[in-house]
Amino acid sequence: MNVNPILPGFYPDPTICRAGDGYYLAASTFEYFPGVPVFHSTDLIHWEQIGNALDRPEQLRVLGGLAAASTGVYAPTLRHREGKFWLVTTNVLEHAKGQLIVHSTDPAKGWSDPVYAPGAIGIDPDLAWDEDGTCHLTWAGAGGITQAAVDPETGELLSEPKSLWSGTGLAYPEAPHLYSRNGWWYLVIAEGGTERGHAVSVARSRSITGPFEPHPDNPILSHRSTGHPVQNTGHADLVELLDGSWAMVHLGVRPRGSTPMFHVNGRETFLAGVDWIDDWPAVNEDAFSVPATQTSFTDDFADPVLHPRWISPGAVPGAFARRHGRNGVTLAAGRAPDEREARRLLAVRARDARWEAAATVSSGDVALVVRIDDDHWAGVQRHGDVVTARAVVGPFDQTFAAAHGIPEDRPLVIRSVDNADMPSPHNGPDRLRLGYLADDGFQALADIDGRYISTEVASGFTGRVIGVEALAVEAVLTTFTYTAIAEPTG
Repeated sequence: MNVNPILPGFYPDPTICRAGDGYYLAASTFEYFPGVPVFHSTDLIHWEQIGNALDRPEQLRVLGGLAAASTGVYAPTLRHREGKFWLVTTNVLEHAKGQLIVHSTDPAKGWSDPVYAPGAIGIDPDLAWDEDGTCHLTWAGAGGITQAAVDPETGELLSEPKSLWSGTGLAYPEAPHLYSRNGWWYLVIAEGGTERGHAVSVARSRSITGPFEPHPDNPILSHRSTGHPVQNTGHADLVELLDGSWAMVHLGVRPRGSTPMFHVNGRETFLAGVDWIDDWPAVNEDAFSVPATQTSFTDDFADPVLHPRWISPGAVPGAFARRHGRNGVTLAAGRAPDEREARRLLAVRARDARWEAAATVSSGDVALVVRIDDDHWAGVQRHGDVVTARAVVGPFDQTFAAAHGIPEDRPLVIRSVDNADMPSPHNGPDRLRLGYLADDGFQALADIDGRYISTEVASGFTGRVIGVEALAVEAVLTTFTYTAIAEPTG
């Protein structure tokens, strides 16, 4: 049973395409900038981030603050045709503009300014070209799955929007993708909501514009009402491989703890095989052997530009984080020490069940936090020579402990570890230990239940990120280390 994601951490709504012998994958980013990370692989198993599709302020508008959580970029579709890559997505902050389309000849070297498709109002857009070369834009609208012909260069709709399919009757038919194979057009969608009832369903037609008949055994993928360790499976995208076989990427979560269980790292990207039986797709979840992804890294910020893994909620990282000498990065002043909402948080995704993050700061007051949103976060703050552990959960804002006389160069540390009280009917997914590194090792100031920084508590569509923010004054971050902690043995 394959339980390892190919992209662990907050990489939801995956979309995939092939160009030659390479594969390209993108994901949603919501309120975080830059938007839409893009990855490359030659084997579908090992992926390298080569950039972000929406990495300039003129391409993407995002906002910070609690009200903006889970707004911004919704599900993209990535396609390759005649030497050009196309990406279409929704920025829900600009919902009235319609779907957003960009293109590139090399995803590692940047993407065009966007055009919009006014009249295509909804989410989860898809692009597909028919046999005559006409491009069709398909999206999830108020009446189900909707489609219109479009000029992708300008965004102009070339036909009136038409309803294609409303799904099998489950809630929230969305995430449409169209594929042509063996004289059929296949419409793959997600249904059931992106929580425990999530599912993948399919219909087919001889024409890209329908009418579509549903698979008699829908859904073709769902883990609902099972004990599978990967839940919420859905939002799939298919790709034909170089040898003519097919594969699928889809999202899922890995909930832990006592009932109702909690997932903390967001919706992650998984891989499955696709067989064809009587001209219908059948999902083979054991087609690929996926090892655990190597996620640990240390960044001393010696490169002249930030690695594309760095993101920020509602802010442009390059606008407040600049290189400091030969290594390190200077962070412009962010929130005040007693404020709750992040203003200039430089962050990365949490990607493992157990991990440690450490930030070394040579000057300035800072916070190292793990967060879902501005109402659900925990962290370590340094103000002068005082280090405090703090957590914000809804209306509650608690400082747990403080250590005085701590030298400025001591790393601030957060650890996610297994719940020490197992087994228990009241366990969260993990424990978050907040502290700092002293001469004699890690000094914990607080230990809190990780459920309070989980999607089941915070709601929304994102996952945990870990970040550093300068508090009221400029600060210099010299090193950031993220380390995956191996699963206990024995």
